Amino acid sequence: MTARTLSLMASLVAYDDSDSEAETEPAGSFDATGQMKDTSGVARPPEKDFASGTLDVPKAGVQPTKHGSCEDPGGHRLPLAQLGRSDRGSCPSQRLQWPGKEPQVTFPIKEPSRSSLWTSHVPASHIPLAAARFKQVKLSRNFPKSSFCAQSESETVGKNDSSFQKKKCEDCVVPYTPKRLRQLQALSTETGNSKEMEPQGPPAGRAPAPLYVGPRVVSEFIQPYLNSHYKETTVPRKVLFHLRGHRGPVNTIQWCPVLSKSHMLLSTSMDKTFKVWNAVDSGHCLQTYSLHTEAVRAARWAPCGRRILSGGFDFALHLTDLETGTQLFSGRSDFRITTLKFHPKDHNIFLCGGFSSEMKAWDIRTGKVMRSYKATIQQTLDILFLREGSEFLSSTDASTRDSADRTIIAWDFRTSAKISNQIFHERFTCPSLALHPREPVFLAQTNGNYLALFSTVWPYRMSRRRRYEGHKVEGYSVGCECSPGGDLLVTGSADGRVMMYSFRTASRACTLQGHTQACVGTTYHPVLPSVLATCSWGGDMKIWH
Repeated sequence: MTARTLSLMASLVAYDDSDSEAETEPAGSFDATGQMKDTSGVARPPEKDFASGTLDVPKAGVQPTKHGSCEDPGGHRLPLAQLGRSDRGSCPSQRLQWPGKEPQVTFPIKEPSRSSLWTSHVPASHIPLAAARFKQVKLSRNFPKSSFCAQSESETVGKNDSSFQKKKCEDCVVPYTPKRLRQLQALSTETGNSKEMEPQGPPAGRAPAPLYVGPRVVSEFIQPYLNSHYKETTVPRKVLFHLRGHRGPVNTIQWCPVLSKSHMLLSTSMDKTFKVWNAVDSGHCLQTYSLHTEAVRAARWAPCGRRILSGGFDFALHLTDLETGTQLFSGRSDFRITTLKFHPKDHNIFLCGGFSSEMKAWDIRTGKVMRSYKATIQQTLDILFLREGSEFLSSTDASTRDSADRTIIAWDFRTSAKISNQIFHERFTCPSLALHPREPVFLAQTNGNYLALFSTVWPYRMSRRRRYEGHKVEGYSVGCECSPGGDLLVTGSADGRVMMYSFRTASRACTLQGHTQACVGTTYHPVLPSVLATCSWGGDMKIWH
């Protein structure tokens, strides 16, 4: 045999001896710690041990006593070897021994590397990825979160919460709210949100800024018509001004009764204010008055043209002087006010009605109630004076089967007695009344979608021949009026249209597509021919010519 064959046989004998000392396991098996053991019998080269950091290299001048022994010549046990293979050839004489119990895996200490974005904030308990994969150790997830991750996580949680709340709100059952109530709620919300952004005028009870309305302020458009006879009214076709400023439905509008100051237009609104506009020259708002804490339902020019009487749902009555901005009279009613009218002869007396079964006559000089007019009704809708103030009419909201004696009532102003209560015999309420400028007749707007014509002389008979119909009322307080010449009648409509009728023939003269919401007020200019003002439930006004 050759020397190489003898050396191979000696190594096999040493392999059998080592198997007798150690526990036998199949090749490629795993121990309790999950590490793989190699029993293939392939020797490892004299390299650096990755586990213990020592080298298994024979010392110079020292010969091993026996191939494959586990002790050195000094009787010390050799260091343990790490699992691994080398692609290079191995010598059987340099084979390392494998103990039954392996120590914990350690890693060589290297020089500290430069700090980088990925290793500058590594915790002390961090295990390198290679070692964790080698030992099949599950990585710890308790790493400190960066600010970006925390922000992203908080945004995700916020989005989840908002989506949950949104879904919860969608699942809720919302009760039905009438359209008018929704509009008022939206108006109050918008007004409340914009209180800090835009001024609402002076607080209630504080005097507004003075507005000069002296005789020298005369519009250049009105001046040529002051001394001339009023011509025949023509139908307006175009919009001169579109006035926007109220944040709620506009209830009433009225031109100043003094002809030289008739460029001023008064408007009342549900936004607790009334305004004075220059509706002939510029279309600008001259002054806003915030004297009431609730909706302003009615306001009237005083016959002198320098004062305005206003009443609202806050039970308050105010007479405001425009030139000084002060309140000449303030009173408090027992009911919410819906209509006001000055006495045509004595301008210190006015009538007011509202959500009550009675109407009251006030004297501005004393600030007290002169007399009351009581009927079995719930609300007064409108008041109209006849025969220079000795009589007046009132329309109510009574519409039951036996309401023919309460729909329109004629009163004696001085004695508070009822003159007649058998005027309108149909089961419709009359939200507004208007007097003809030349004929002894008056108009009544009815919820039957037509205008009825009545005589102003007792027994106040209704005309059966002439009825002006074609518009819609639908529960709105739609106003009506006659032109200054008396040839045309104008009324609003619940669908936003403006309807004009011929007084003589009751035929429709013109239809204007005025507003997007219900047109509740119409009035002709007292001087300028064919100038018309309209207002709507949407809060806007238009000047037509």
